[in-house]
Amino acid sequence: MVLGILHQPTPYGGAKDKKMKHEKALQRLKTTEGHLRGIIRMVEEDAYCIDVIRQIQAVEAALNKISGIILEDHLNTCVITAIRGEEQGERERVLKEIQEVFETATKV
Repeated sequence: MVLGILHQPTPYGGAKDKKMKHEKALQRLKTTEGHLRGIIRMVEEDAYCIDVIRQIQAVEAALNKISGIILEDHLNTCVITAIRGEEQGERERVLKEIQEVFETATKV
């Protein structure tokens, strides 16, 4: 579930805080998209390789920041809701998802 989109109230901050985080993540994604388009232009124009690599690293850092925003929201909504819920299978599922995300991140 992207950005904790759940049909239950969020445990922390409520709907207004959730909307602000959603808007913050979207704005960062749009900014990063523009930055990526700039890198594409740099490659098309045969820019200096190290300059291109530095810009790619900046985009990677921006995407990591966005992932952190989304993860924080997920932990404070979906995961907390599942842990407080009655269904053991749902608790295990969300915890396994978090584990898989971290395993994938360490492979990069």
